[in-house]
Amino acid sequence: MPPLEVETGANPQFAVIWLHGLGADGSDFVPIVPELGLAETPAVRFIFPHAPYMAVTCNAGYVMRAWYDIISLDSTSRRIDEAGILASRESVRALIEREKGRGIPAARIFVAGFSQGGAVAYTTALTHPEKLAGVIALSTYIPSPDLLDEASAGPNRQIPILAAHGLDDDVVSPVLGMTARELLEDRGYAIEWHEYAMAHSVCLEEVWAIGNWLNARMAAG
Repeated sequence: MPPLEVETGANPQFAVIWLHGLGADGSDFVPIVPELGLAETPAVRFIFPHAPYMAVTCNAGYVMRAWYDIISLDSTSRRIDEAGILASRESVRALIEREKGRGIPAARIFVAGFSQGGAVAYTTALTHPEKLAGVIALSTYIPSPDLLDEASAGPNRQIPILAAHGLDDDVVSPVLGMTARELLEDRGYAIEWHEYAMAHSVCLEEVWAIGNWLNARMAAG
C-alpha cells in the first residue's frame, strides 16, 4: 500500500516520515497532525508508510504489520532480526529519496517513529549518509547498537534528537528508552528527553512537545 500523506499547506518545504508501531498501520498517527500546533508556514508534508505483513516470532508467529521480526523479548531487552531492520531502513531511505525528488532536500526531512517504528527511525537517521533535519523517537529503543557502530554516518553526528517515553510503559520498558538515551549521550549526541506518566501510548502533552520541537527546528533550518 502507498503511504498516507497529510500536508499542512501548499508547497511543503519540510517533510516528516512517521513510522507506526508493531501491529498498527500508517493511519495510526494521522490524527495527531492538527494537534501539533505547527506554524502556518512553512508547510509540512507528513508521510505515514505501512509496514509489511510478516510473522512475528515473539507473538507465536502471528502475522501482522511489522518493520522487523522480534525473536524474543523481556522487560529490558529485545532479540531482533537485524536483516529486517536493514530492509526497513532501505524502505525509509527510498521515501527520503522520493521526497528529495519532489523538491524537499534531505536536510529538511525528519524521521519519526513510535515503538518498533521508533527503533527503525533511530537506526535510519543515525546511519543516513546525508544530513537529515532530525529524529523523533517515541516509546522506543535502539534495536542493534552494532549497526550504529558499523554504519554511523558523519553527517548526522549532530542530528537533533527528540526522545520521549512513558514511565508506566509495560510493553517497551522505560529502561530500554533510558538505555538508548545513555548510549547516545555517551557517544556525543545531544538528546531532548521527555518522560510522561503514561503507558505504551502518546499523550497530548507529548504531542504539544513534538510540535514545539518541530517548530523550533524548522525556524532554525
